[in-house]
Amino acid sequence: MTENQGPAVRGGGRALPASVTPILRFTVLYDAGCPICRAARRWLSGRAQLVPLEFVPAGSPEARQRFPGLDHEATLRDVTVIGDDGSVYVGDGAWVACLWALADYRGTAERMSSPALLPTARRFVAAASAVRERTRSGGFGDGATGAEYYGDGCDDRCR
Repeated sequence: MTENQGPAVRGGGRALPASVTPILRFTVLYDAGCPICRAARRWLSGRAQLVPLEFVPAGSPEARQRFPGLDHEATLRDVTVIGDDGSVYVGDGAWVACLWALADYRGTAERMSSPALLPTARRFVAAASAVRERTRSGGFGDGATGAEYYGDGCDDRCR
């Protein structure tokens, strides 16, 4: 498997040369114990997808069986996206890959794939999913701060 920064560098929505295999499906390895990751998963799942996203808990027996060549401890620290062509996207590049898969966000992903903007992809997904969670749950108006938002002790350090 090769590690890439994001699918937008492969041509985005433009026609690909015959030598490049198009990505038809992504598997997203996410930390199922992290509330931020779970919120991002719900948000991504609720969007129209040009490239289907399949979500598998990172470090799970299924992830280990399907992707034996990955460092599964690392997939618990950094979101990891695997294309059906064998490409692997980690961290900020993985967030760009997720956005690139969405119908309404492919252009945004292509812009964010530049080195200067790449780190904003993770923040964009986190902000979008947080807005969704706040509107659905009524917000955090209870005076809680920091780790109190995440009752399961998430330290908000996943990438």
